[in-house]
Amino acid sequence: MGTGKKEATRRERQGKTSDGMANVRTKGENFYRSAKRVKTLNMFKEGKAQHNAKGEVTKAAAYQGKEKPNARVEPNRKWFTNTRVISQDALAAFRGAVEAQSKDPYSYLLKQNKLPMSLINDNKDKERKDGLVQHKAKIRIESEAFGDTFGPKAQRKRPRLAASSLEDLANGIGKDHETYRERREEARYLSGQSSHDDQSNLPLDAMHGADAGELTAAREPVFSKGQSKRIWNELYKVIDSSDVVIHVLDARDPLGTRCRSVEKYIREEAPHKHLLFLLNKCDLVPTSVAAKWVKMLSREYPTLAFHASLTNSFGKGTLISLLRQFSSLHASRKQISVGFIGYPNTGKSSIINTLRKKKVCTTAPIPGETKVWQYITLMKRIYLIDCPGIVPPSMTDSPEDILLRGVVRVENVENPAQYIPAVLNKCRRNHLERTYDIKGWNKATAESDSGSADPMASANVTDKARIEESLRFLEVLGRKGGRLLKGGEADVDGVAKMVLNDFLRGKIPWFSPPPVPEGAGENAEEGRDEKLGFTHKKRKRELELEEEGQRAEEMKGVNAAANGLPEAVEDDVDEDEDDDDEESEDDFEGFDDEQGQGVALVQGESSDEET
Repeated sequence: MGTGKKEATRRERQGKTSDGMANVRTKGENFYRSAKRVKTLNMFKEGKAQHNAKGEVTKAAAYQGKEKPNARVEPNRKWFTNTRVISQDALAAFRGAVEAQSKDPYSYLLKQNKLPMSLINDNKDKERKDGLVQHKAKIRIESEAFGDTFGPKAQRKRPRLAASSLEDLANGIGKDHETYRERREEARYLSGQSSHDDQSNLPLDAMHGADAGELTAAREPVFSKGQSKRIWNELYKVIDSSDVVIHVLDARDPLGTRCRSVEKYIREEAPHKHLLFLLNKCDLVPTSVAAKWVKMLSREYPTLAFHASLTNSFGKGTLISLLRQFSSLHASRKQISVGFIGYPNTGKSSIINTLRKKKVCTTAPIPGETKVWQYITLMKRIYLIDCPGIVPPSMTDSPEDILLRGVVRVENVENPAQYIPAVLNKCRRNHLERTYDIKGWNKATAESDSGSADPMASANVTDKARIEESLRFLEVLGRKGGRLLKGGEADVDGVAKMVLNDFLRGKIPWFSPPPVPEGAGENAEEGRDEKLGFTHKKRKRELELEEEGQRAEEMKGVNAAANGLPEAVEDDVDEDEDDDDEESEDDFEGFDDEQGQGVALVQGESSDEET
């Protein structure tokens, strides 16, 4: 005997099956619907009330009664007005407050959802929609098709013309010329060009013919690195994905490594993102220079000094505490992302490795090592984004400037010896002599300007003399190192590549001094805001130091009178001591531990207030 399906098949085959009472049907029995389903269908069928011929309800529908309800809606003006209303006076007050605070880089709007930001950020200069700038097309078609106005398919009665008369056409050309001047001035500012070279106020024919007699040679293709479409796509990915954007600058040349066009883009297109300046490689400049750069850049954006190193870093705790504050500022978000942008070879990947205490990003002393963006987890609520280095295009940057910023790989440059005069202009003679242990290569320039600390930068030295001096320097250095070619000639190109690599990698001390504003004196910092790094304690301490200096001068006069020396002699002695101090600053070789702590004190006091 089988079981299951086989047994049922056998019985059916042998005819031993019997339906029993299965074929018996009971009248009125429902074989397809359950009682619950029938009740639901009856409710749908009886959804309407039954009326008689007079229109009276004879049978009420389900959930319906004959009695009228007593409930009523309370009359209130709120039912007929907007849910959130703001008056024009309050809106004007909000606009003024937001505009005043937006210029301060150390104040942030905590809750934007409670304010009508689209109304507050309304800017008449640029059309905005929902708080976002609406850009116009770069090429606008002013004319229309002929068939839109004339012919069987005409849609207009009159043609749409850009100008109805010659006067309107002339006025339009004048407005376009003014717009062109403004754009040219803006491009000049973003590229870092000085305003005294402005030719935008000249006539058009004079402006086009200003450089008619000059011919410029084409740049090498290697100097266009960092400007490809792929690199800019990576940059915009990082900016769009970041809540905090950290612009990494080289402490030796902060202004040269600033991307002003990127700053302008973030300021106009993404004002809700936080922008910071991180002054990396601060161990390669003197303490006072790093402190001055931090104070100057802090007027625009929060600035921190940093030294990237896995074993002996500086500024790491300050940066992490600042990122924690931004994380608590956006407490409503699950996590925040921090993007690192800047010029190539400024140390973006090294900073991320320093924060993680291990090598998570590939680093190299040559530009272009980072190819694509990379996400790194710093902690549960903070993520870091590494970005390839970008080089904003600028017509004012010479090949020497681009090369000395570390944008280009030295081995790919043709005739590297032609860039050595620019290196000698930035470096002091005594630093080069101490680094390479050579002397006697700068006799001509030393004789022309023997009293200058930097003879190569003297105006008396011509370009021809500088080139000859650089070739003599390379020849002396090549013979000292034994880098000779056939016939006993020095390998000038090979030595030039070595010098350029030493210049970029910090073996040769050099830095760009911070600009001194006009009219800056001893009390130039008194008018600065407290939020920019000057606390009451610092001012009190400065006053105490001034009082001590005055007391020392009084004691000096008393001692001079007691010793019988005139005050003029004492002043000469003090001047000699000051000259000795300046010479000691010129002999800068690098930082030791005690000097490094000086930056820590300056930055540590300002970092708490900056954040």
